[in-house]
This record gives sequence, C-alpha cells and structure tokens, in this order.
Amino acid sequence: MLKDYPEISIKSEDFDGEVAFERIFGRLGPVHVEIGSGKGTFLLYQARAQPSDNFLGIEWANRYYRYAVDRIGRWGLTNVRIIRTDAAGFIAESVSDDSVDCFHIYFPDPWPKKRHHKRRFLCPANLEHLIRCLKTDGQLRIVTDHTDYFEQIQKVITAERTRLQEIDFIRPAGAEEGEWAGTNYERKYLKDQRPIHTLAVQKK
Repeated sequence: MLKDYPEISIKSEDFDGEVAFERIFGRLGPVHVEIGSGKGTFLLYQARAQPSDNFLGIEWANRYYRYAVDRIGRWGLTNVRIIRTDAAGFIAESVSDDSVDCFHIYFPDPWPKKRHHKRRFLCPANLEHLIRCLKTDGQLRIVTDHTDYFEQIQKVITAERTRLQEIDFIRPAGAEEGEWAGTNYERKYLKDQRPIHTLAVQKK
C-alpha cells in the first residue's frame, strides 16, 4: 500500500498564484526542479547528497506520483516536495522569475510520432519560461535516449545562444558507472543498448 505524506505532496490549492519556495520548503536554499520525476529515483539520491538544497518534483502520471511520494516519505527526506500537475502550465503560471537554480529533465516523453511532436515539452515556448524562471548562472540539464528529439532540443537551445551557454553535464548523485542520470528509464534503455544523449546549459 502506498502512503501519502502531506509534508511531501503539495497541491495547487496549497499556494495562491506564484509558488513561494521558501514557504513550501519552510526555509531558504537553492531550488532544483525536476520535470517528470517518475518514481523519484533522482530526487531520492540527489536530495540525500545535497541536504542544504530544496528539490521539487513535477509528475503528471498519478501512479508514479504516488509511488514517488511514498518513497520519499519513507526515507524521511525533508528537502523534497512533489506535485502532480502539468509541468508546462505550472511553470508558466506559478513559478516566478529568477527563482530556480537548476531544472532537471531526464528522459522526457519523446512523442515519437510526427503528428505528436507538438506535445514535446522542450519547445521554444516552454524553454522561454524555463529561462525566465532560472536565476543568473542557473542551469538546465537534459538527458534523453531519443536521437530525433535530442536533435530538436539542440536546435531549440541553439536558438537561445545569446541567453544560454553550453557547459559540462554533471552526473547526478544516483548515477552509477556507465550511467548519465541513474534513473529507472536509463537503466532499461542501457540494457537495450540505446544511445544516451546529454546536454547542459547555463543562463548568462
């Protein structure tokens, strides 16, 4: 049985308008936002490795959201919050300017069929909001196994080269030898011998 931990799971009704990270975490500190947190593997390892930082996971799939909340809650981590919502809408409407230190996007849904490409999260409109929300020197870290999507991501990022500069990708704390992100998806894809693509940029 999966347990809900109210101190971990947050709801849109918990804040009015823009989310105040200081209030939902109960403290000041660097803010990391993971878009598509899945079962919470990244959040678990990274939050344990960086206890002074605050981590917000955004997940739409209810079963993964509930699993991640239960997992984080059982570990007793106090620097993680998870919300079930549409990431694009949440970031556009509720995350304030210059408030995030790093966005993490690991293995986003590639929507491989051409007619579905418009649903891909990493597009010019969403990137505009990510840049707006990042602090100066804030980072965006991306990992995908989908070559076509990665090529699109590179084009979208390159179009913002006046505001973003490419930097070295730093592997998360949960990544083991031969891994880039250390997520459940990556471990599955590595077994299938799929190529893994990484990209990291910093806001100027």
